Amino acid sequence: MAKIHQMRPRTHANASKPPRYMLRLFTSGTTPRSTSALRNLREICETDLQGNYDLEVVDIYQQPGRATESNIIAAPTLIKEEPPPTKRMIGDLSDRPKVLLGLAIKDRLK
Repeated sequence: MAKIHQMRPRTHANASKPPRYMLRLFTSGTTPRSTSALRNLREICETDLQGNYDLEVVDIYQQPGRATESNIIAAPTLIKEEPPPTKRMIGDLSDRPKVLLGLAIKDRLK
């Protein structure tokens, strides 16, 4: 008879250490929506992630290949790569509660 193994979530060596967020924001130059998205995201990062993040900003006008690789069809688009699961949001990120919930940041802060 086969044994049944209980699956437990992976824990980090230091469970009290908050996860590091890997974020990539695709913008379309210095358009008002892209500028607003970057400003809103930086505010969220500094307030809610408190330095536990890496943010890469990719201008799709300067690096169109990066947008193609990531299947970006609209800008601004934010991709949260880490911690899993990967999440995407499109827009100026002005609805802070929606962004926190959509990127699964709010749940991890509890």
